[in-house]
Amino acid sequence: MTDWIGETFTSDAGWDHLESLVDVGNRMAGSEGERRSAELTRDALADAGARNVAMTEFDIQGWTRGDAAIHAGGTTQDCIALPRSPAGEVSGDLVDLRYGLPDDFDRDLSGAVVLAASDMPDWYDRYVHRREKYYHAVEAGAEAFVYVNHVPGCLPPTGSVGTEEAPIGEIPAVGVSKEVGARLGRRFESEEVTVSVDADSHDATSQNIHADLGPDTDEHVLLTSHVDAHDIAEGAADNGAGTAMVVEVARALAAREDELDTRVHCVVYGAEEVGLVGSHYDAERRDLSEVKAIVNNDGVVRNRTLLCHTHGFDELVDAATRVGERFEHPVDVDPELNPHSDHWPYVIEGVPGYHVRADTGDRGRGWGHTHADTLDKLEVRTLREQAILLTELVVDLAREDTAVPHRSREEIADQLVAEDLAEGMRVIGDWPY
Repeated sequence: MTDWIGETFTSDAGWDHLESLVDVGNRMAGSEGERRSAELTRDALADAGARNVAMTEFDIQGWTRGDAAIHAGGTTQDCIALPRSPAGEVSGDLVDLRYGLPDDFDRDLSGAVVLAASDMPDWYDRYVHRREKYYHAVEAGAEAFVYVNHVPGCLPPTGSVGTEEAPIGEIPAVGVSKEVGARLGRRFESEEVTVSVDADSHDATSQNIHADLGPDTDEHVLLTSHVDAHDIAEGAADNGAGTAMVVEVARALAAREDELDTRVHCVVYGAEEVGLVGSHYDAERRDLSEVKAIVNNDGVVRNRTLLCHTHGFDELVDAATRVGERFEHPVDVDPELNPHSDHWPYVIEGVPGYHVRADTGDRGRGWGHTHADTLDKLEVRTLREQAILLTELVVDLAREDTAVPHRSREEIADQLVAEDLAEGMRVIGDWPY
């Protein structure tokens, strides 16, 4: 039966939920807006036909943004604090490291204010995450870290610093637009500048939302997203769209429950943007031997073609390819590891996992983590098309005859080393082995 396809392509459930999320306003981890969004998502999953819908709370390190500024040569340059930056005011000579690749930090930066861009050169073989650049700066003795957006448009980027053991970072950290970064590097290289950050750190709580579909089996497929977003924008693509996708796919699966051989457990996490806190909380309390696979939606809908990171699991490549061929619709696959979303606390333990996002053809976040992450960048058509593909993918994974063996921790660790990801994870305190 294909009625579910037409129903999904005409459904407003996901898009209506996306509009509700962006209209909440601030969804920063630990905020009232994040809690309100979690409650809306709980109710949307229940309305979609899921059962056992509930929320679980957990403690987090809260952080609230104040003012930030860079004072240079008698001027004040616009910037925003990076979440979990410590408050304070420091001065030092400005050092522009351009891309901020690991080797660029291989020097004494004692007392320096360091600039590093949010992208990498095309020839570089891996993505260097913001937190890796930040902690390279810390290790080299820098006084402050300035993160420069590579996307034009006067858009300062945000994104958290800190580690699980020390949630508040060690040195002040701010984001500046591409234009401000170019100005700072051109006019004030090697001159003393001052970085000031006002921020409040406090105890807070976040929450995960849970719901079930299909038979009541111990083994289950996880269908996931995160509902929190940075406080400077609507968080439409990152990650309102992912949560809207979970709601839309749950609605479609509720109409196909008879086809599910394995339970599908939906989890919409809180506090992803400040260190994957919600997914770590869940993974530590879940019997991972019972997780058949995880389908994590983070960054979907930004473009029409889905990209599935499959983390070295050949069977996940096969499943995504089958679905694309079944619908004669492009689905791109990347077999390498991608350790920067809520699938990761499961994958590091050998659980088969997808990180599903839109293939934009760009390195980096595009409008994400800026003021421009707004609803007008997305299309309802794309959400519906991708919901059809992802519904079929989850049904495929839930079939009794779809086998997806777990991998060992050692195999994941070896792949991290082979893909040159281990060093960066050690620098930021994320190496789990």
